Amino acid sequence: CVLGPTIAKGPQPDGGYRMHTQNGLDVGQFCLLGAFSQYTIVHKQSVCVIDKKIPLEVACLVGCGVVGGWGAAVNRAGITPGSSVLVIGAGGIGTNIIQGAVSVNASMIIAADRFDQKLTWSRSFGATHTINTDKENLVERVMELTDNRGVDYAFEAISRPETIAMAFDATAKLGKVVVVGLTPSHFDSIPISPLNLVLTQKTLMGSMYGTSNARIEIPKLLYMYKRGQIKLDELITNTYSLNEINQGYDDLLAGKNIRGVVKF
Repeated sequence: CVLGPTIAKGPQPDGGYRMHTQNGLDVGQFCLLGAFSQYTIVHKQSVCVIDKKIPLEVACLVGCGVVGGWGAAVNRAGITPGSSVLVIGAGGIGTNIIQGAVSVNASMIIAADRFDQKLTWSRSFGATHTINTDKENLVERVMELTDNRGVDYAFEAISRPETIAMAFDATAKLGKVVVVGLTPSHFDSIPISPLNLVLTQKTLMGSMYGTSNARIEIPKLLYMYKRGQIKLDELITNTYSLNEINQGYDDLLAGKNIRGVVKF
């Protein structure tokens, strides 16, 4: 997706529209794509050529969630071998943060979520410990697991100010906190103590699209997939027809999916 000030309205970079209703009204393509159609016209900036042997239901995952999660861990945070990692939110983004942490040999990877099923799945992708945030105090449990030190890297993949603050509190001195989730625009502050920020010398950063160049990262991740170095098939927990798309969104919100894929 090509991001800019008009992504919600969806005109192409020249300001025009390529899709129209039968009576001639312009149809916007969110993020310049418009994903729920069999055919579409996009700007060349939105195109990445891939190996034709890769099934589209697998390739579609890499277009956003895999790059965004894996890249946040590897590119943005720069996790070092032997480090401890916390991932808050074990969905489509968080699971791939876990995969990124595994790829650079993190020693402890803690997945936190409110759904037990997602925590079970997270272990199959490399999480070494799990925390159900509805049943345990996240920060206290992280401190128990790390001998009251905190983790070296904490990732927030839910998009809530309070969970960003939890990630900060669960991070060790000189640690890094990476915010990956896109919070709704009406949230305009984070409950973090400025004094604590200075005294602990932590780094708070954001990561958009895994701080990645899509034309480099997408073919690379698909190559890793073919070599068995990253899991993609296992991310697909359900498939839906187009007329089942509302059920897909309901299942996503209910924690029943890592990723649901629409198959035409």
